[in-house]
Amino acid sequence: MTQYAVGDIQGCLEPLQRLLEQVAFDPQHDQLISVGDLINRGPESLGTLRFCKNLGAAFTMVLGNHDLHLLAVAQGVRDPTNKDTFGDILAAPDRDELLNWLRAKPLLLEVAGYHLVHAGIPPIWDMPTAYNLAGEVSAVLQSDLCSHYFHNMYGNQPDQWSDSLEGPERWRVITNYLTRMRFCTAEGRLELESKDQVEMALPFKPWFAHQNRKAAADKIVFGHWAALQGRDCGQYVYALDTGCVWGGPMRLMNLQSGEYFHQPASI
Repeated sequence: MTQYAVGDIQGCLEPLQRLLEQVAFDPQHDQLISVGDLINRGPESLGTLRFCKNLGAAFTMVLGNHDLHLLAVAQGVRDPTNKDTFGDILAAPDRDELLNWLRAKPLLLEVAGYHLVHAGIPPIWDMPTAYNLAGEVSAVLQSDLCSHYFHNMYGNQPDQWSDSLEGPERWRVITNYLTRMRFCTAEGRLELESKDQVEMALPFKPWFAHQNRKAAADKIVFGHWAALQGRDCGQYVYALDTGCVWGGPMRLMNLQSGEYFHQPASI
């Protein structure tokens, strides 16, 4: 079996299908893993969701911020924005089946010795801590507290982890680290306003650039940060979002060989 991780798809189904054809992907023997943001901003959110779900055991994923936003809108706790392109999902006859399938997905996943996450792992967490805290949020998503979670999910505060955090504030900062983070301080204080740059003034650095990161010895595969354009992020850190929804290529990584494959956004 070959396992492939793919960068942010965001409803760009056609380049995804070309990538799978390029590597002769066989759902009977291979597995596709998305680093999140399966839907939104691209042209085929509903088609992408159905395609991935229909792969069955040959597909899995971690949740991204756009996936969580869709679930919040579907819960009725948030209005869609004028940039959202998932109205077709909300109006679909199989909407509930698709959304329940999506909501059951984790925020952090280990595959073939790699740790897959949408945005990253803050420098203050080791991997066991990250899995424990990601699991806390996943448990809430599968519970009667789900609507309460989505109602309180949005916001940039608290901007730093503390073991003493409880309830919605605790869930929010865990979610922001795993699905929204780009820049932070060595102590894990988040800066969530900057999206289009790859550097900013100290003490903020890309989460993966801090010395003495607790998870520095772990292989981390992430998406979310299109401005990086898949650049080298240092040892054991692999950036897969190459901005397909913005006209860049879509990136696929063979987790067994480490090889990258790309397809243009349109041909």
